[in-house]
Amino acid sequence: QVQPVESGGGLVQAGGSLRLSCVASGSISNPYAMGWYRQGSGRAREFVASITASGSTEYADSVRGRFTISRDNDKNTVSLQMNGLKTDDADVYYCKYKPGPTIHGFGFWGQGTQVTVSS
Repeated sequence: QVQPVESGGGLVQAGGSLRLSCVASGSISNPYAMGWYRQGSGRAREFVASITASGSTEYADSVRGRFTISRDNDKNTVSLQMNGLKTDDADVYYCKYKPGPTIHGFGFWGQGTQVTVSS
């Protein structure tokens, strides 16, 4: 079992930046992919960004160019640097740990961290 725990959420002004972090603990196995998803305002959970063990990244069209995902394998952490935040980015952000080479399929979820963007 793996338990991801997110941190770093908060309130920022539109155009500002925020950095989210997620640490995974438990029965970590390699390789693994990690990703960020968001959900709120009555919307379905949506993919934001992911990174594989090899360092390959993917981004949702809505965040590409503004968000950057990275990982630290020594600490089993993944970070999401969010720049140029928009009000539409406000959501609860969830971290996903996924054993294997891609983020696709069943994984382990954190409980989320709230991101609020003020205008």
